[in-house]
Amino acid sequence: MIKALTIFSGNATRELADSICRHVEIVPGRADVTRFSDGESYVEIGENVRGVNCFVVQSTCSPVNHNLMELLIIIDALKRASAGSIIAVLPYFGYGRQDRKVKPRTPISSKLVADLITAAGADRVVSLDLHAGQIQGFFNIPFDHIYALPIFMEHLRTRVTSDTVVVSPDAGGVERARAYSKRIGGSLAIIDKRRSGPNVSEVMNIVGDVQGRDAVIVDDMIDTGGTLVQAAHAIIAAGARTVSAVATHGVFSGPAIERIDGSPLTEVVVTDTIPLSEAGRASKKIKVLSVARLLGEAVKRIHHGDSISSLFI
Repeated sequence: MIKALTIFSGNATRELADSICRHVEIVPGRADVTRFSDGESYVEIGENVRGVNCFVVQSTCSPVNHNLMELLIIIDALKRASAGSIIAVLPYFGYGRQDRKVKPRTPISSKLVADLITAAGADRVVSLDLHAGQIQGFFNIPFDHIYALPIFMEHLRTRVTSDTVVVSPDAGGVERARAYSKRIGGSLAIIDKRRSGPNVSEVMNIVGDVQGRDAVIVDDMIDTGGTLVQAAHAIIAAGARTVSAVATHGVFSGPAIERIDGSPLTEVVVTDTIPLSEAGRASKKIKVLSVARLLGEAVKRIHHGDSISSLFI
């Protein structure tokens, strides 16, 4: 019989996990998550978890492969300790962009990661703003897809005007941008771009009116920042008054921070699903909102068997 709730964490997002614990009003689960001298991950659970509802908070962000292995090993340790149930909470789901075969003889890595998490012993998965919604179907266990929209709406409501236009940086993000535009009562625009290779994109034109408006680019993640900065330049060139951006996952790899600081973007708002680097924390343009309250509420509802979908109504 399940008797309690415990939240464990790997090393990727320990601060976020601690914040979630404070919202749920429990102390973090005791676990020693370290490495051997050769780099192998080692986990030792420091408390009794027999029959306990165990949540494992771990973003599979950089270093992606190491953090993924930490997650799998924590799940395996809990399974072998007879945990009542194991819920993997991935604020950021790494490998989410490899969700289909884009050319011959390439992997579908999202499916592979889903199989690994399931094989390790997870009973349920929770993640935030997947790059592709169909990734939920790669799992044969329950999957709760959480949206950061309520967090961003609290921020945007004090800043939007009748002249605000929500911009999708590509055709794939139109549904997300439309959801934001409906809630803030603004109009919608779309960037038409062509991508010649990984992390390389070229803005072609803008579908929609941004002339004299305050543009807000909405995306699920920012990696190298190339797409975002090119979109910002294109929007300003099309006559927009200002341009800012919101994105759930601030990956910020390579020259991303430098590009953003040198761009016409007035503000880039991300969440704490991925810890910021020192350069990211030093940037005056980047603002971080916490998803701890949102994920903490999801944890409580899963534990008590309540509805998750009602969080977004």
